[in-house]
Amino acid sequence: MRVSFPRLPDHQRGYALVERDDGVRYRLYGGADPFPGSQLPHDLRHLIVERELGLTDGVWAGIAAGAVNAGLRCVGGRRPPRPDQRSQPLIRALRPHGLRAELLAGLVESVAVLDNPSAAQIRRLAATKLAVLPDAEDVGYVGDVGLDPAAIAAAATAMQVEASRWARLRVGEELSYQWPREPRRGPVA
Repeated sequence: MRVSFPRLPDHQRGYALVERDDGVRYRLYGGADPFPGSQLPHDLRHLIVERELGLTDGVWAGIAAGAVNAGLRCVGGRRPPRPDQRSQPLIRALRPHGLRAELLAGLVESVAVLDNPSAAQIRRLAATKLAVLPDAEDVGYVGDVGLDPAAIAAAATAMQVEASRWARLRVGEELSYQWPREPRRGPVA
């Protein structure tokens, strides 16, 4: 799946263009950015965190699997029959994981603003940020995502890099991503 985030003039309702592997194209609407300028759009922050942490049950994995929520509008391609009806079981299955994905994005954002965060700092932030999760008593492991401080720090670094790229975009330019990430190729022998 290919996802593009166009840079719009400040205070306009943001969106992402999504082209699923089945050829259907959607526009995923976000909200008006209350903090215009260089701040990453909310859905882009999620994409970065979910990709970097390898979440298989977050927002973007759901869209790739065929979930059609209220924020998605079809803008091209041939939709499968009854896409809303077909995606309801998937949306129900992913709903409990939505809070976790949201909180993990918040955790990574908090780490991204720190200078050289230590593993202990990341663990403390995780304990605080993820305390409302049903399995919060085991903060070292949440669903299929182990909370390795190094992985959280790497995701925070990726967020910093993408925020820098976003800040340099002019109106009308965009950032594009593959979901899931293209596999990295090894050296050619």
